[in-house]
Amino acid sequence: MHVFYTPDIQKCNELPEEEAAHAVRVLRLQAGDEVTLTDGNGNFYRAEISTATNKRCFVNIVETLPQPALWDAHLHIAMAPTKNMDRTEWFAEKATEIGFDELTFLNCRFSERKVIKTERISKILVSAIKQSLKARLPKLNEMTDFNKFITQPFEGQKFIAHCYEGEKPLLKDILHKGEDALVLIGPEGDFSEEEVKTALANGYIPISLGRSRLRTETAALVACHILNLQNQ
Repeated sequence: MHVFYTPDIQKCNELPEEEAAHAVRVLRLQAGDEVTLTDGNGNFYRAEISTATNKRCFVNIVETLPQPALWDAHLHIAMAPTKNMDRTEWFAEKATEIGFDELTFLNCRFSERKVIKTERISKILVSAIKQSLKARLPKLNEMTDFNKFITQPFEGQKFIAHCYEGEKPLLKDILHKGEDALVLIGPEGDFSEEEVKTALANGYIPISLGRSRLRTETAALVACHILNLQNQ
């Protein structure tokens, strides 16, 4: 099945330039061939190519196929990006395959990466929804200062995963199915003690992701999997 990301398909029957190039030049699709489209907003479309040139590809929609929600709540991961961007990109791909709704990058006191360009991450998210046959594209936010982020309103459960001592129940044991959830994941050097205290003061609950010490991207993926699995 050939799936193409067409966010404006309800307004325009032409594939975006990059998707058109892949369809025509790489896959050698021609007029009359059937393809599957997704708008990233919850819909698949069964379509037929009407015109295919060297650079452009037009389609006719045959059938609209809304995809039911695959989990019960809005799942948000907020993480400090890793120094090695390959690891952050790996997380973005795998988390999208598992399933979540929103990703925010945090600028923390001990963050080793203070700037991140989201263009490549955005492309990875698009590729991952096509590969995993999901019709909803996760929302991707630009890097936000930690202290600014945690004061923003969030109607749901708010958790922070950190490595300091103290009572920290397992996320799976206190997560309420069907309620929106947000998990904070810190940088390789962890959150600062002051950041943890500030998060707790703003309603975040400290949680554990298990007995192992995890890398940032692994912790974020484990949190994503728990959120998704508990909301099936």
